[in-house]
Amino acid sequence: MLLPMVATSEPTNSGLPLRHAVYFKFKDSATDNDIQRIVDEFILLKDKIETIQSIEWGLSDSVEGLNDDFTHAFLVTFADMAGLEAYLPHPDHKAFVELLKPSLEKAFVFDYYAR
Repeated sequence: MLLPMVATSEPTNSGLPLRHAVYFKFKDSATDNDIQRIVDEFILLKDKIETIQSIEWGLSDSVEGLNDDFTHAFLVTFADMAGLEAYLPHPDHKAFVELLKPSLEKAFVFDYYAR
């Protein structure tokens, strides 16, 4: 169900934090050690990339079984779109992506302004 947008005189994203939600489905060949290293390295990005305000993560506990085999969720918070735009091409993010690729079956990414 779509919720109606409320018209305001200010841009709807003015002053709101930007969330970068990332979900991973790993290949069957990914070992527990591979996955743990990926989690650890993802969390370390907070200390390497200044525009990241926070990172939290968790494992799927879907009682409905609607997670389509995505097992890991990460929520990265930025002050604004400029923070995300600085993060994506950052060398430490690119190095993380290279570490991730061999173990990743599929990713789903959803960016939004927190309300």
